[in-house]
Amino acid sequence: MLTGKRIGFGITASHCTYEEVVPKITILREQGAVVVPVVSHSVLVAATRFGTGDEWVRKIEDAAGAKVISTIADAEPLGPKAPLDCMVIAPITGNSISRLANAITDSPVLMAAKATMRIGRPVVLGISTNDALGLNGVNVMRLINAKHIYFIPFGQDDPYKKPNSLISDFNQILPTIVKALEHQQLQPLLIQHGQSD
Repeated sequence: MLTGKRIGFGITASHCTYEEVVPKITILREQGAVVVPVVSHSVLVAATRFGTGDEWVRKIEDAAGAKVISTIADAEPLGPKAPLDCMVIAPITGNSISRLANAITDSPVLMAAKATMRIGRPVVLGISTNDALGLNGVNVMRLINAKHIYFIPFGQDDPYKKPNSLISDFNQILPTIVKALEHQQLQPLLIQHGQSD
């Protein structure tokens, strides 16, 4: 399905989602993709109850079969010099959403996204933030309407305890990429979290 496609896979600091997301890299490789992993600084250095940066980098590299890109300088060539067919950021935090929506490229993951959009290739976002329906809502809407950006379908993960929180259904990473490569948004975009087909 993705034979010969170069897929960038960016990971930002939603540490609670890594256990679910990282195995999806293996699925992309099984579908024939060459995966180029890119991580934000917080992935490298954070030690949380979900694991240390070193542990997660090792798991990401094992899944991708490649070393992570962890500097802005190393991510910049993913534009014209070493183009990707598609750049995925999953999870993308509210912080990274707000920066991407406002053209701030101060991390390796955001630089990889900018480099990919610069050559007209799709960027797929897998949202994971407690503030998507709060102050960050304007940034989510801006990106939904931006050219070359597509979202993994998302919904409220805990509407009563965390009413502003949204998270993507990461099981839909592959079909979202396939549609994005055709410059289409996988639908429905808004889902009851965990209830997708």
